[in-house]
Amino acid sequence: MTARAADAPSAGEVASAVQARRSIGREVVALALPAIGLSLLHTLVFLVDRAMLAAHSREALASMQIGGPLVWSIFSVLTCFSVGTVALVGRAVGAVDRALARDAARGALAFALATGALTAVVSLAFHREVAGLLGRDGGAAVIAQAAAYLRAVLACAPTYFVATLAGATLAAGGNTRTPFVAGLLANAINVAGNYVLIFGHYGAPRLGAGGAGIASAAGFTVEAVVLVAALCRRDGPVSLLGGPWVARASWNALVRILRVSFASLLEKLAYHGGFLGFVYVIATLGALAMAANQALISIESIAFLTADGVGVAAAAVVAQRLGAAHPDEAAKGARASLLLGVALLGSFGLVFALVPSVLVRLLTDDPAIIAVAVPCMYVAAVAQPFMAIGTVLSQVLRGAGDTRTALLVSLSCALVVRLVATCFAVFVLDLGLVGVWVGSTVDWATRTVLLAIAYRRGRWRALKV
Repeated sequence: MTARAADAPSAGEVASAVQARRSIGREVVALALPAIGLSLLHTLVFLVDRAMLAAHSREALASMQIGGPLVWSIFSVLTCFSVGTVALVGRAVGAVDRALARDAARGALAFALATGALTAVVSLAFHREVAGLLGRDGGAAVIAQAAAYLRAVLACAPTYFVATLAGATLAAGGNTRTPFVAGLLANAINVAGNYVLIFGHYGAPRLGAGGAGIASAAGFTVEAVVLVAALCRRDGPVSLLGGPWVARASWNALVRILRVSFASLLEKLAYHGGFLGFVYVIATLGALAMAANQALISIESIAFLTADGVGVAAAAVVAQRLGAAHPDEAAKGARASLLLGVALLGSFGLVFALVPSVLVRLLTDDPAIIAVAVPCMYVAAVAQPFMAIGTVLSQVLRGAGDTRTALLVSLSCALVVRLVATCFAVFVLDLGLVGVWVGSTVDWATRTVLLAIAYRRGRWRALKV
């Protein structure tokens, strides 16, 4: 027998490898589907808010161009610590270290509660001024509606952060179903609250955007209670119960989470700093463009959060496999996640291109808004595959603990590529709102190239968390 023949895999080894790939693929799908559902449910809160506010008034809908992005930016920046939580808890679960998983969960939730409380106090002190700055070209009515919305939603920052990190902890342990169920409940509360408080039914005051904010806050709070309760089950892969409550152990685990998450925090700050500049550019186009962009974001968010759900599954699988010292299986999970993400968002892009006006009319029957929004849908269709690859690869690297690479990519793309491309397309080429979406697409394409290079280099395989 030659050396080459001796080294060749046997038929049984080939079959085993194929079965392993299929098993990882099924695991990715099993984790991704509830995670996608939860991501869509989270965006459905804002989508329902926008749809119901559109029926209230154009000013109420336009106010979400201020309130929606600002809330998303604040919450997204501070929930970046879910990155370190997933990386550490996932590795602990993969290594069957229940004590470390428990201590990490305790430290993460205590940190979420503390930072949420601080965020609520600080943001509520300045929400009117920020609403006035971002919406200065939208008019006094738009600014007033945005301020009322911000006041209600920002007050629930502690419960929102707790819900986010509790959900991330459960996902890192392989449980994405419970967060999905909690998201369903939160959405039901939001819809009912909107119906009563936006329009003033059943004797309630007619609050417009402020009513939508109160309903969203109530939904997030109930979601947090359900998820923390799920972490109190003793039989789960991750449980807050069992073992002594040792502050030092939880603190040490939290320090590890913060160390991994620090680069992600800087990344989020860079991305959302650029994004708020992006929002400012849209505001200069006037209330009509602001309202049209809200309709477009509502549609595209379904695709973006689908990619984010696939990314949640990818991060969990990668973290667990690296914790179990199986980097090749981690890579297989990453590839399976990429294929799933591209297939799903490619389908969304096709729909965007084929029936753009139908999609926009689902949110508004205002002909002026429809006329502005439809051309942008074609640009959004082109962006979808890039969005899928960029989002999933970012989550793969974060799940492995390589948050530094994600930071460098965000710094270059959010603060340079997106803003420069958007300003050029809007102010030099005079493309209006279409130029805004061209700038966003250029950003996603650039991210895809840079993240693919980093993934291929493979540094993420050997990182320690």
